[in-house]
Amino acid sequence: MKRQIILFIFAFFAIISSLSAQMTVSGILDSTVSMQAGAGDAPDFSSGFEEYANIRFQSKIRDRAAVFGAVNLIAATGNYAANSAVLAGVGTGSPFNSTSYIYGENYIAGIELERLYFRLSGKSVNFDGGLMRLPFGYGQVFGPSDFLNPRNPLKPDARPRAILGTAFFWYPTEETKLLIFYSAPRDPFMQKGDGSFFGLSFDKHWNKASIQTLYCFETPNTNSDYGIHRAGLSVKADIEIGLYIDALYTYNYEAETKLDGLSFSAGADYSFFDGNLIILAEYLYNGENSSTAPGNGGSFSYNNYLYTSLTFRFNDYTNLSAALISGLDDISFTPIITLNHDLFQGSALIITAQAPLDRDLFYGDGRRGELGPVPPDELQPLLPMRMGRYFDFSAKIRLRF
Repeated sequence: MKRQIILFIFAFFAIISSLSAQMTVSGILDSTVSMQAGAGDAPDFSSGFEEYANIRFQSKIRDRAAVFGAVNLIAATGNYAANSAVLAGVGTGSPFNSTSYIYGENYIAGIELERLYFRLSGKSVNFDGGLMRLPFGYGQVFGPSDFLNPRNPLKPDARPRAILGTAFFWYPTEETKLLIFYSAPRDPFMQKGDGSFFGLSFDKHWNKASIQTLYCFETPNTNSDYGIHRAGLSVKADIEIGLYIDALYTYNYEAETKLDGLSFSAGADYSFFDGNLIILAEYLYNGENSSTAPGNGGSFSYNNYLYTSLTFRFNDYTNLSAALISGLDDISFTPIITLNHDLFQGSALIITAQAPLDRDLFYGDGRRGELGPVPPDELQPLLPMRMGRYFDFSAKIRLRF
């Protein structure tokens, strides 16, 4: 396995070098160190080092077609490696979530194909097919409509996952877009196609506002003998203050879905001092069977959440943001502080700190919260132990090329 991955890496860069005249290559390289104060059964203190690269490439074929791709490469040690092993690649906190690693004496390493698709272009139509991203909705934080690629605001650096499918885009005018799409089932070993996604969306843009409607049908599968319907609406407006609404309703006849199938977010942002200070707030209602709930690939287990953030730009090179994710049902919070400083063109230093909080931390009354240091046992089904953290700190050098 180790030899195969090494040969793949060499072959990949050899192909890029041989086609450099026809291919555009770009990407990022992140070198990150982290320290963590553990809670529950986690070590009292841990540290780690991670080297991560996302390499993107595209090649045009005359004026009518193009090929796009992206590959993730990673080497990790310490708590990055331990988290990957414990969670088998699910929600590790790294933008790289793979279950295939090489284990060495000094580090673990892995490689992942992130994007690989083609595009055929016409005068007012496009056809895409392959491993690609299909984003939906205008929500900035929670993204209820983005059900194929769920987001987690606790991991803002994580790159959205791709889907294997096809998409047909039609642009009747410059302000309108019709999308018809297909996505393969979530279970990649489903040979009969049970659980496939078929849908369409429509976008309309004006000078100060945009609207998107969405419908998707998931064919019958183990979760529903009748299939699952999803319908969404997303609106944004820029009128002094930026406003946006994003909602998706999931209906499963067998589950007798009612309000619990709704995921709804509403937010606003406003800038002061010529854009140097930006304030953002977004509320989420999360139904138990909705797109943002764990059963559908989401990250939230209760009903009501609030995200607030303040970003201040000191100059063209440095900005500081303070965000707070609040679980309103169980009174738990995760504040996130991020400092971003451009060292020089194409290079940045990013420092991030998180400190989960809940009532048990302050009062010791056993009322642990979802966003607290150690989530309740019923919310940790993937973990063999009560793993948590009191404090997370990371420092990252990001190079763009």
